[in-house]
Amino acid sequence: MYIERKGDGISGPARIGRVTFSKSGKSVYYKGRRFHTLSGGGFKANYYDCETGEHYWISGCKKRGVDRLYAGTIDIDDDVRDEYWIEVRSSPKRKDQKLIRCPGKYR
Repeated sequence: MYIERKGDGISGPARIGRVTFSKSGKSVYYKGRRFHTLSGGGFKANYYDCETGEHYWISGCKKRGVDRLYAGTIDIDDDVRDEYWIEVRSSPKRKDQKLIRCPGKYR
């Protein structure tokens, strides 16, 4: 999944990582943190960190790699890198690449 912390603005640090969902589907778990849905009530965010209250955008990865709304970099977790480059992006030659420079959806 694509995970971007919104912090104080509309753009923040982003990464590709493996998440798990709660039985209800209203919470997402990533690296020991729990994120709960904003149920459509967020501005450019769809989840919040249950511990800190910070807003996040969490979504499936885009095949074209344009996950960010605005230009920036995206880190890829080691445990999903092969799967991301081979299955999602169909670019097995790039499977050692740990960082993506994304032009953003809005340039």
